[in-house]
Formats: sequence, C-alpha cells, structure tokens
Amino acid sequence: MFDRQTPQLSSSDAELIALTAAGNHRAFELLVERHASAVLRLTTMMTGNSASGEDALQQAFLSAFRHASSFRAEASVRTWLLTIARHTAYRLRAKQAREAPFEEPLMKLGLDAGWGSDNPESLAMAAERDEILHHALRTLSSDDQEVLVLRDIEGLTGAEAAQILEINERALKSRLHRARLRLAVALRATLGSERGEREGGPQ
Repeated sequence: MFDRQTPQLSSSDAELIALTAAGNHRAFELLVERHASAVLRLTTMMTGNSASGEDALQQAFLSAFRHASSFRAEASVRTWLLTIARHTAYRLRAKQAREAPFEEPLMKLGLDAGWGSDNPESLAMAAERDEILHHALRTLSSDDQEVLVLRDIEGLTGAEAAQILEINERALKSRLHRARLRLAVALRATLGSERGEREGGPQ
C-alpha cells in the first residue's frame, strides 16, 4: 500500500506531523532526521550518559509517532518533541536519587563566577566548547543542565523553554540566570584545574 502523499525535504514540520498522524512513515523519518540531534543532546544531558540518552531518544520518538494525532499546533513541533523527550528522560532516571535542592545565595554565586572581573557569559563563550564546556555542564544539577541546553544550546525562546519545563517565564529567567552563574563557576574551576596541572607537571 502506497502513501497518498510523498513528503519532501522542503515540507514544513506541521505538514510532516500531519502526514505522520495519517501513518506516513517517511514523513516521520524526516522529522527524526531534523530533530534527533536536539532531542539527543537534551536526553543525554538529563540522563547523564550517552546510552541512556539514546534509549530516551528512541522511546521519545516512538511515543511521538504513536501520539502524532494529538499534536494541536499550540507550540512548534520541535517544542512538542522536546517536551516528550524531557518527560521520557525523567522516567528513565526515576530510580536515581534526586539531589537535595540547595540554592546558593545569588551574591556568592556571582562572586564565585567572577563578578567585577569577567562576565559569566563571556567566560562561557571563551571556553573551548567541546571538552571543557561539556565537563563543566556535567558538574551541574539536572535542572541547571536542562535549562542551559534548551536556551543556550538549542536556542529556544524563553516562552518555548518555559513551556517544556512547565514553569512560567519569570521562573525560567531566574533558573537560567542561576544556571549560567553556576556554569561560569564550573568553567573557572575546570580551567583553573587544567592550568594547575600544566604548571605542576613534571619538571
């Protein structure tokens, strides 16, 4: 049995999800190709390792395929997919003990991050994006990781990220601000550690 409509590479996400809901597998494959990288970055960061991230990705896209007809265009398809991915990743790590919530005073975070010297965002921008940034992100809480991935790595708007995280935009801004400060602290520590290793190497 052949599909009535053949999706094109130029088809919009909305067109592809509509075809997916009608059972068009090729349309769904195109959606996966477009958004798999973003979904995998989020699920890997949230679950803590690549294997679990890939499991969450597969489960998330399977869920999206099964529930494609429930998409109501109240948000973008990407936002809808990332929301599903986030919930899937949470379910996979449900057995892991959640760390006790602890909010450092904002002033302490700021001073540790380098207020009065380098801007926290400048430190992040100056860091080598692969190894150093990845290592620093790994030291943060899952809440910090996901907001940074959604806003600063995936480039979602505040409204889109807030919708995925199921919080309001004001709470999103507060969480993002603190996460960026913590990332700056982690980057300074990582860079300082590497510098110390180089200087303290064999003489």
